[in-house]
Amino acid sequence: MEPAARSNVEIQVGIADYKIAMDPGRLITLGLGSCVGVSLYDPLSRLGGLLHVMLPDSTQFNNVTKPAKFADLGIPLIIKEMQSLGASPGRIQAKLVGGAQMFLGLDDKMTLNIGHRNTEKSREILKKMGIPILDEEVGGNRGRTMILDTRNGQVTIRTLGNKLKVI
Repeated sequence: MEPAARSNVEIQVGIADYKIAMDPGRLITLGLGSCVGVSLYDPLSRLGGLLHVMLPDSTQFNNVTKPAKFADLGIPLIIKEMQSLGASPGRIQAKLVGGAQMFLGLDDKMTLNIGHRNTEKSREILKKMGIPILDEEVGGNRGRTMILDTRNGQVTIRTLGNKLKVI
């Protein structure tokens, strides 16, 4: 994957996908319900990556064709690619957004607590890789949009009703 051109454009990151951009690119992912957005940023190279995690663990599946769908495969994949583009794993910082429980009133066993599991697995993989989590906005019951600004590593979160928050 090539990093995005050096223009101040918003690059869309789809579900179960990731993108990498250099300053001054902005990476945006929509529809973070139970999914988790994992932003990764190297402040020295000003290289950022955004991963839209859909499921926590690939080992539950026989035929994995899209590794970015899973926290356990997607996070190491994007970090490796960022490293090949000049980011240093020792400088990369993470922020997490999403992991909501979107189906209120349903039994936890029915919903499989996927938002919580996505968040926990993302934390676990980042810790294992030595990547600190600087901030997070996870849980709750509202969908979110997440925008990573590669100029400074700031993440802007839009929730339903256009409420904005910067982490």
